[in-house]
Amino acid sequence: MGRMPGDVAGIRPFLVGDKNLAYRLSFPLPEHRHSAILSNMTKHDPDLSLLFHALADATRRSILTRLAETPARVTDLAEPTGLRLPTVMRHLAVLEEAGLITTSKDGRIRTCAIVPEAMEPARTWMDEQRAIWEGRLDRLNAYVMTVMKERGE
Repeated sequence: MGRMPGDVAGIRPFLVGDKNLAYRLSFPLPEHRHSAILSNMTKHDPDLSLLFHALADATRRSILTRLAETPARVTDLAEPTGLRLPTVMRHLAVLEEAGLITTSKDGRIRTCAIVPEAMEPARTWMDEQRAIWEGRLDRLNAYVMTVMKERGE
């Protein structure tokens, strides 16, 4: 088997519906496994994307960790980060846009508080993904065990 375009270190990429997939694996796949795999993007949630974007930054996560203890003034949140106040305000705006915090202003003092229930969509999505992958791994394990029994291993 010679090198093909797209080979990386001699490993050929698997193609959806590729009849040679079973050849490249150490065990045969049943014929019906060669069908196309479809991506389900119908559950794309823009709010979930905002939430994960807000959680992607270490500074924002540290702010959330601090706010989990008790509400805090913006200046108190900015102090441990070493960032300038306008930069911290941009981080807070991202967190607020994602619904993870609320802010209130009393005179010149702006106070932030965490909204713990805002994490629920992310928790739900991760639980769904965990269930999907656990099911896939269970089915793979069952299949591998069946193949091994058939081979007498």
